[in-house]
Amino acid sequence: MPQDTPNTANPNKKKIFTPESNLFTIDIHTHILPERLPNLRDRYGYGGFIHLDHHKPCCARMMMDDRFFREVEDNCWSAERRMQDCNHQHVDVQVLSTVPVMFGYWAKPEHTWDLSKMLNEHIAGIVKDYPDRFVGLGTLPMQAPDLAIKELERCVNDLGLAGVEIGSHIMDWNLDAPELFPIFEAAAELGAAIFVHPWDMMGTSKMPKYWLPWLVGMPAETSLAICSMIFGGIFEKLPNLKVAFAHGGGSFPATIGRIQHGFDVRPDLCAIDNPIAPKDYLGKFYLDSLVHSPEMLDYVVKLIGADKVCLGTDYPFPLGELQPGKLIHSMNYDDKQKEQLLSGSALDWLGLKKSDFAFMQSWDVVK
Repeated sequence: MPQDTPNTANPNKKKIFTPESNLFTIDIHTHILPERLPNLRDRYGYGGFIHLDHHKPCCARMMMDDRFFREVEDNCWSAERRMQDCNHQHVDVQVLSTVPVMFGYWAKPEHTWDLSKMLNEHIAGIVKDYPDRFVGLGTLPMQAPDLAIKELERCVNDLGLAGVEIGSHIMDWNLDAPELFPIFEAAAELGAAIFVHPWDMMGTSKMPKYWLPWLVGMPAETSLAICSMIFGGIFEKLPNLKVAFAHGGGSFPATIGRIQHGFDVRPDLCAIDNPIAPKDYLGKFYLDSLVHSPEMLDYVVKLIGADKVCLGTDYPFPLGELQPGKLIHSMNYDDKQKEQLLSGSALDWLGLKKSDFAFMQSWDVVK
């Protein structure tokens, strides 16, 4: 996978945004790692895994064996630092999920399961320590559905996590693969939220420059995931499945007209597993708000409904929304609609209520 860029590359990172109204705010798209990871190469007997090189205070290099992947700061592992940032950024609750490079779908299933357990227990520990500030999503060994279901059940029933984060594809399987359906079925039965995040972007060999895998490949990956679930009939068979897609649905919202037209003119190619029109599923799944443009946010809200759009920032990474909620607060929406986008939709997706958090509005206790 091409290298990412350091967080420190963006000069606007430290700007502080002050909203005009204090609305309860949940960020569904934030990533976290344990501060100390074991040497997974030694643990499993082969490489390809991430470790952290703490080369200076409050900063570490994410390394894949000896290859640099990304530089991160302590807000990538410190709950206390994250809460300080949230206090300044007017975020009441963060939904925690691992960094997608940790999915490990390519590894031996028993090793991915072991790694998933470590990551899930770390997130569950943070949620247990700070239940009013964090909600957790687990990760699963998706390449081994039986193990994935076991870990999903443990995440929800034993660890108290609200659901799981999965990739936009699982190696050679797209999300319509019949092997994956039992996992989605189990998630629906458990009421577990699923957050689909792009990873291992398609076409990277043709995009060696300009950070194009993140700018072009990621939006395409998210559309691939949505289309696979629609055309594969996942939402039709499991209408209660609660799925949110990262990055505003990627390129899907902008191409739904083309997708629908393809379905209409070539049903012999598109409707082979599900005869229901793609547009009929608009409003049946959630998207986060990470679109970086007021015109696009307004379009997405009109396309699928404000009740299916959740604040998401990709914290703490530079391609995310660096001032959480600023785009939503900038829109010409009333406070009721803004609060729906800032927290109401997230609560519905997570199966939670505002009263589940004994919160005080964080911007009143900025330190």
